[in-house]
This record gives sequence, structure tokens and C-alpha cells, in this order.
Amino acid sequence: MLETFKDYIEKEKLFLPSQKILLGVSGGIDSMVMLDLFIMAGFKPLVAHCNFRLRGEESDSDEDFVRSFCREKRIPFYSKRFNTEDHAGTLGISLQMAARELRYEWFNELMNEINTQFVAIAHNRNDLAETFLINICRGTGIKGLTGIGSKSKNIVRPLLFASREEIENFAAEKPVPYREDSSNRDVKYHRNRIRKYVIPEMENINPSFISTVYENTQRIKEAAEVYMQSVTEKFHMVCRESENEAVLNIEKLVQLTPLSLYLYEFMKKWNFSPNQVSDIMESLNSAPGKRFFSPTHRLVKDRSHLIVTPLDNEEERLYYIEEDADRIDEPLKMTIRITEAGEDFRIPSDPRIACLDADKLLFPLIIRKWRKGDYFQPLGMSGMKKLSDFFVDNKFSLVEKESAWILASGNKIVWVAGHRIDNRFRISPHTHRVLIIEIKE
Repeated sequence: MLETFKDYIEKEKLFLPSQKILLGVSGGIDSMVMLDLFIMAGFKPLVAHCNFRLRGEESDSDEDFVRSFCREKRIPFYSKRFNTEDHAGTLGISLQMAARELRYEWFNELMNEINTQFVAIAHNRNDLAETFLINICRGTGIKGLTGIGSKSKNIVRPLLFASREEIENFAAEKPVPYREDSSNRDVKYHRNRIRKYVIPEMENINPSFISTVYENTQRIKEAAEVYMQSVTEKFHMVCRESENEAVLNIEKLVQLTPLSLYLYEFMKKWNFSPNQVSDIMESLNSAPGKRFFSPTHRLVKDRSHLIVTPLDNEEERLYYIEEDADRIDEPLKMTIRITEAGEDFRIPSDPRIACLDADKLLFPLIIRKWRKGDYFQPLGMSGMKKLSDFFVDNKFSLVEKESAWILASGNKIVWVAGHRIDNRFRISPHTHRVLIIEIKE
């Protein structure tokens, strides 16, 4: 294991033996084995531990365990405690996404502070296979099919050569002390569900499934390099970029085959979603003036060009609600929950509460200001209505119009927040799960 570990670092050119490397160590089996291998190999590790305070005393005990181990081995130790739930609630994102953001933000700060170039993360081949399957479930481009890379900017993954079984065997033989994370058994998380149910079934079909996925991702990675060369060439053929604007020539763009693939790769640069890319492609033959918004950019369809500019207007900011979020604090204070649509379920009459068919929604949901040209199907109506006409019919004042927020699923309006939901997302006799969103202020 040790020789393979050193060979992998050299082969992948992860770092030089003389460099100090910061290790992200949770106290679990993967990161403790990685730390042990660093010590055995004679490298110069420094340890960083994140306490996300999500498991009470268990989280604090993990921190104490890693600190004691490093003290015994005389390894520099750094730790930080985070208010992860507050961060997730403020941004309206999942706890997992919030933890990831907090972790890497702190790692970058710490690396600058202690003058190290790389942080090592203990991802292994099973993690790669799980990520590969998650990406397939969510939908992905070719990059998502390459799984996890051994090196990404300042992140290195020196355990990607090993399976979880090999890590467990090494920990037992050495032995290596570690702690179990109880949340790894919670199947409400997609990764844990794949780990517990999907991968064992795959291994029934192919006992070498983990290794097969790894080998496949390496071949896909090579193909992706050729693919991206072509995408880059075509991008420079159709696009003229300046500091604050990108202009794509529609006449040249429509000559690309397959257009949907190239357009998807071009638009990814500016954070447009796959659904938006489909709408942008449909707009290429329509009248000029149509606008599309990503979290960071605005695209305007002109007569002969697509013009992309950064968003700098507060009115154009987008906020997101992830599928497992339970509250957000911006731009409105909202609570979010999903419940079963049983026979005893009753829809509240309070306009600040929206009850929606959860299975008809595309996550993440978007909260944004209304825009000229927006339309929806007000609850109880069979036809579509312009939002501007809805405001007039319901005697909205200028202030009420300017302060109105829209909840959207993709490009479809779901709720004029605090006023009316869209009939397409209403609760019906066929509804199984209800998403309940309540405005608190």
C-alpha cells in the first residue's frame, strides 16, 4: 500500500516530496489512512480539521480525536468550527453544499496563511464511482463522466488509486485508529443511498465494478481532452470576447454540428443551465430581443448575434432553493418542507403559504424579480396571463410591483410570492408529495 501510494503521487505529479502539504482530516477511516501513509512516506503533512457542528458531541469528539493524534505525532494541527446550518439557511442550499463551501473557503485561507500550495483530500475509487453515478442520475456533460480527478488546481487526491476495501484492510492490518461518522449510514443522502444499495447491486453483476468505473473514467478523460480542443476551436470561430461582453455570431453558430452540444459547452462558461440552453437554441430563429438570465450573466438575442454580459444590477440577482433546503433568509425569510399528500391534507388559505406538487418541480428553484414579458397560469385559470396584466387586474401599486418576487422552476413561474401560485403546479388528486413554502416576513 505504501509503495503504491508513493508511486501514484509520482506518476500523477501531485506534489514534490519536499513540499509541505495540508491534509483535510475528518477523523474517518479514509483521511486517517491518508495521514498515516503521509507519515510513513516521510512527507511533511499539516492537518486541518473542520467541525461543522452537525452531530453535537460526536462532532466535537471527532475534533478532539484528530487533535490528540496530531499532538502525539507532533504534526501541526489546525481546526475551525462552523455554523453550517445558519450558512445553509442564509443561502438556501443543502447542508452538504454549505459544508463544502465552508471547508474549501477555509482551506484556501489557511494555505495562504501557512504558505502551503496544496490540500490533500482522502477521496478513493469508491468515491469516484459514487460521484460518477450521481452525475449520471442528475444529468451531465462529458466532464461529469470523468468522475473525480487526482489533481484539480490546489486540491490533490493521493488515495484515488485505492478502493474502500483496500483502505479498510490496511487500517485493520496496521492498525490505524479512526472514528465512524454516523451520518454515513443515513440513506436520506443520495451518496449514501448509492453506496448502500446501488453499488452492491452493480458488484453482483460485475465484482470488479469499482475498478471498471475507474478505468472507464480514465478513458473518458482522454477523450474529453480531444473533445474540449474542438469546443475551444469552435468557440473562437463564433465568439468575439472583450472584458465586459461576449458576442456570438448566429450565422456561424448554426453551422456547427451538433449545435446543441457546442451551444451547451459555450453557455456553460456563463453558468446557463441545460434547460436554458435548449430555450436559447429555439430562440435563434425568432425575433430579436429575447433575454435569458443565468446566476451571473444576461444573454440577449439580437438580430444576428447573441450578446452575453455580466449581471451587475441588484434587480437581476437570482436566489436558489435546493431540494433539501428547509429555510432561506434571502431575499425573503421562508421555511420549506415536503410532506405526503394524504387524504387529511388541507391547503391553508393564507396567501403567504404556497402548496405545490413537489414532483412537478425542477430543482433548484429560483427566486427572482419579475421581468417584462413574464407570464404564468394563475390558479383557477385555464389560459396563460402576462404578469403585468395580473398586476393591473389585482390593483398592484407601483411599490407592490417593484417589490414582487417570483418563484420559478426552470423558466416557468411557480408562484407570485405571497399572491398566487401557477395552476400547473397546484395540488391535485394525483399529487403524492407536497412542497410547502411559507413566507415568514
